[in-house]
Amino acid sequence: MTSKPTQLGIHLKDLAAQLKQVGLWQLERPSTQALSSSQPFCLDTLAFEQWLQFVFIEKLQAMIVADLPLPSKISVAPMGEEAFKSLGKNAADIISTLADIDELLSGNKEQSSNDR
Repeated sequence: MTSKPTQLGIHLKDLAAQLKQVGLWQLERPSTQALSSSQPFCLDTLAFEQWLQFVFIEKLQAMIVADLPLPSKISVAPMGEEAFKSLGKNAADIISTLADIDELLSGNKEQSSNDR
């Protein structure tokens, strides 16, 4: 059986590829100030896809590399559903991957639609 960190790494790579595929991946890093927001998902300074790219993916990848304990309570898919409503079916894979990450880390797969 594949370890949880290995599975998470695969999901994070999938998420990055899916963000790139729909044109939500950006090359320019947001400012340090924007990344330092204390709001959930940095809602006051970043778009959700920026938070996924520059906070969520980077932080979880760093935790895997450093062999740190992974979060055990996480629920990102519902925010993805809300944030990517305008993308319609183009967001289905992204939301499904977020739900897979939620399930892997917390045991809960909270996804209202687009289940695989």
